[in-house]
Amino acid sequence: MKMKRAESRKTSKGDWVMKDRMHDDAMAEVYRDDPAYAIQMLNSILADGDQSDLLIALRQMTKAFGGMQTVAETAQLNPTQLYRILSPAGNPALSSLAAILKAVGLRLAVQAVAAPPAHT
Repeated sequence: MKMKRAESRKTSKGDWVMKDRMHDDAMAEVYRDDPAYAIQMLNSILADGDQSDLLIALRQMTKAFGGMQTVAETAQLNPTQLYRILSPAGNPALSSLAAILKAVGLRLAVQAVAAPPAHT
């Protein structure tokens, strides 16, 4: 079995980030084989509110459900734009996020987490 080498690069903030392609490939396979798990993972990430984890999971799901080119076309985005949106420095607009999710067969939903705050 040929091992894929981890790559490193600098983010826009100057931090070094390691990208483990083997892990991304493995997670893409898990999401492809178990879409319910993919949904559970996204909901968990959204509940935690960690945008970097969300972008990582979306990159992996993009790989799982057709690849960057296919998802970009389906989401009516340019592939370069999709790469930028899902990069560690990405900050997707709601419309882009909704289009990407729709392209992989998902959608955003709103759910109550607790009683609304009391008005003073």
